[in-house]
Amino acid sequence: MLVPIETAISILKENKPVAIPTETVYGMAGVINNEDALKSIFSIKERPFFDPLIVHVSSIKMAQKYTSNWTENAEKLAQHFWPGPLTLILDKGELVSSLITSGLDKVGLRMPDHPLTLELIEKLQTPLAAPSANKFKKTSPTCAEHVSDEFGEDFPILDGGQTQFGIESTVVGVFDDHIKIYRPGVITKDDLQDVLDIPVEHAPSPVAPGQLKHHYMPNIPITLTTNHKLDLTDYQDHYVWKLPADPVLVARELYSQFRQAAKQGHKGILIIYQNDFHQDEKWKGVLNRISKAKTYEI
Repeated sequence: MLVPIETAISILKENKPVAIPTETVYGMAGVINNEDALKSIFSIKERPFFDPLIVHVSSIKMAQKYTSNWTENAEKLAQHFWPGPLTLILDKGELVSSLITSGLDKVGLRMPDHPLTLELIEKLQTPLAAPSANKFKKTSPTCAEHVSDEFGEDFPILDGGQTQFGIESTVVGVFDDHIKIYRPGVITKDDLQDVLDIPVEHAPSPVAPGQLKHHYMPNIPITLTTNHKLDLTDYQDHYVWKLPADPVLVARELYSQFRQAAKQGHKGILIIYQNDFHQDEKWKGVLNRISKAKTYEI
C-alpha cells in the first residue's frame, strides 16, 4: 500500500512500521523511542534480537545525540559521506534502546541519501530504526513492489522509486587510530583512506548487521562459479547470469535479478564471474552479498 508522507508520519507515530526508501535498499522503519515499534520490526521480519538495527538520522546534529562519543574521525566521515551509504559504529548513547543494539554498547548511525526519508525523519524529529524491508536472511528490496511482494499489499510503503545503489551501506567501526570495515559496500576502503590518514582494514563484527554466514538469499538456490568453461547442460532450468565487469551496475541490479529469476520459475540461479574481481576493492560489497546469498560454489 503506497502512502503519502503525512500518512507515513501518522502510522509511525502510532508505533507501527512503514517501509521507507533509501539510496541503498528499502528499510522497515520504526521510531526508536518506543519499544513496541522496535519489537514489531523484529516480529514482522522474523528477525532474531541478536541482530542489531541501524539508526537513521536526518542530520549530523541529530546523530550526535545518540552516541556518547562523537569523535573527530566520525565528524570527518560524516561531513564527507553523509548523506550517503555509510554507517558509523560508535559508542551507544543513553537515548538508544538495547533492543536496537542487541544489548551491545555500540550503535550504528547513518544519514540516508533520499529526500523523502530525510524529510520524514525531520518532520518526526526522531530517528528511525530501519533494517531492510524483507524477511530475515532473504533478499533485500530495491523498489516498493519488492516490499509488497514480501509483506502483502496492505503493508504501508513510502514510495521513493528504484534505489540508487542496490546494496546495503558500508558499515565501519570508528576508532581514534584506525577504521574497521565490518560490512563492505559501495563506499570502499580506498574512499575511506582518502578522507582519514589512519589505517583502514576489513574485519567482521557482531556489532554490525549482516554478519551471518547466510544472508540476502532468494527463494531459489544460487550456484556461484568462476569457471567460464562450465558445461551448462545441467543448468538449463537455471537463470544464468554472467556478471559484467562493472560492479556499480551489478550492485544496482543484484537483488532485482534474484527476485526476477525466482518469479520466472527458474529452479536456480547460476552466477559466473571473473576470479580477479576479488582483487578489486570496488567488488567487495557485491561479492560479499553474493557469497552470503549462495547455496553452492563450484
